[in-house]
Amino acid sequence: MAEIRLAKLLAARGIASRREAENMIREGRLSVNGERVEHPGTTADPERDAIRLDGNHLPDQPPRVYFMLNKPRGVLTTRKDPEGRPSIEEYLEKIPHRVEPVGRLDFDTAGLILLTNDGELAHQLTHPSGEIPKRYMVKVWKEPSEKALERLEKGVHLEDGKTAPAKVRIRELTDQGNAWMEVTVTEGRNRLIRRMFEAVGHPVSKLRRESFGTIGLGGLDRGEVRPLSGAEVQRLRDVAAGRNPNRQGKRRVKKGKGFAVAKTKKRMVPKRKKSKKKVDRKRSNR
Repeated sequence: MAEIRLAKLLAARGIASRREAENMIREGRLSVNGERVEHPGTTADPERDAIRLDGNHLPDQPPRVYFMLNKPRGVLTTRKDPEGRPSIEEYLEKIPHRVEPVGRLDFDTAGLILLTNDGELAHQLTHPSGEIPKRYMVKVWKEPSEKALERLEKGVHLEDGKTAPAKVRIRELTDQGNAWMEVTVTEGRNRLIRRMFEAVGHPVSKLRRESFGTIGLGGLDRGEVRPLSGAEVQRLRDVAAGRNPNRQGKRRVKKGKGFAVAKTKKRMVPKRKKSKKKVDRKRSNR
């Protein structure tokens, strides 16, 4: 086995998150072949080297597990909070192995969070180059104008750069004239959607993530945790690797002369019709 960064090794063995593992190393709690190490970038071969934490052998590699959580609003996406606020720690107690959230949701944002101890897949799903789609339901102040919707679709300028194009549509209008929106983004910046709508003059009052990549909330109750099926995990791996998950289990046909292969579009932004015809909208008290 090739050498691996010690922080990554501790995370893979289910001991701590990678950030927590780096702190353990800085504290001098790890040794390799009897010598204490304190640099987080240190590498070692777990099959060849004697690696110990606090003088003890590392546990064996746990099985890979994959879960999803419908995070309630008012819960932190961390295990512990110095201020004592609610965290997802209480929802992870039923999972037999240590898992980490794939990305984050704000304290005031509810919805889907993926949980796993598969660090490689988590990295692929959260890396900016992956452009993994994440769909949200968003309640905003007042109905956005056509111009505001076009700005969101093309990208708006924020303090940390212009946003990537998004898919945006109005789902419902409330009796107070506010709007429920469906928004799909491919970025994972901090408080991205709230800042996007703030930039176009429509602050967010409620935000819920409905799907991450190929996985949707479905009928999962608020605060409920469930394991992903084998097919769901495979679809996540496919989309993380840039493969079409809809081709799963289908036989590949070799290209031959006379066969054209369609190019896959990386990102599609719906074009809005400039017709003045009004769209029928449902009204609700939400």
